[in-house]
Amino acid sequence: MSDSLKGKVIIITGSSRGIGAAAARIASERGAKVVVHGKTDSDALSAIANKLHAYKIVCDVADKEAVENAVNSVVEKFGRVDGVINSAGIAMSKPFLELEDDDWMAEFQVNLLGTVHFCQAAIPYMQQQKSGAIVNVSSLRGLADYSSVRNMPYGISKAGVVSLTHGLANGFGPDVRVNCVAPGGTLTDMAENWPDEVRRKYTEDAALQRAAQPEEVAKLMLFLVSDDASAITGETVSADTGYRTYGK
Repeated sequence: MSDSLKGKVIIITGSSRGIGAAAARIASERGAKVVVHGKTDSDALSAIANKLHAYKIVCDVADKEAVENAVNSVVEKFGRVDGVINSAGIAMSKPFLELEDDDWMAEFQVNLLGTVHFCQAAIPYMQQQKSGAIVNVSSLRGLADYSSVRNMPYGISKAGVVSLTHGLANGFGPDVRVNCVAPGGTLTDMAENWPDEVRRKYTEDAALQRAAQPEEVAKLMLFLVSDDASAITGETVSADTGYRTYGK
């Protein structure tokens, strides 16, 4: 896989931290022309863009017009877009019976519509090129057998990402491949706020007896966006250190 990303223009949304940042770093090491993205032009986003000598785009993924303008700027600069990794997302915690409509819409607008917007903006260019790959990011909680009442708007928005992935793969092949990664417990900075019960579940209740590192999930996403995965489309792949196999 060391050369399978070389020269490819890859947009990675939500790449100022966490799994997105790990994917940006590894893609750059493997010779890709990385496009980093953030909702705001934060110090963290500027730092990773400068370190990787990456092109930077700033937009709210929930704003369709802003996303279109950002993707258009990528094509104006590089002449093409070969891959999109949709890792931007939010997760809020609120008991189900206390959820308001605005709580649901906030997560849907980022986690689902944000993914839709980048797909809508990038796919026409990929069709023109007759090549391209998209990797969407769902979650273990977006899979039907692991739905949970805890933070249900997050899980349902991520379930929509799975369905979106399969529909796009069917609708835009053979030119565009679309796959999905469903991470389980991953040791990003957000993991620092895990309750003890959650931390225990993602370690003791996983076959590998540990949570995943962001780099492990990032490498899977980069494999799926690379030419090494040229026969794979319409798939949702879990990266959960065996939680689904071993846990509850």
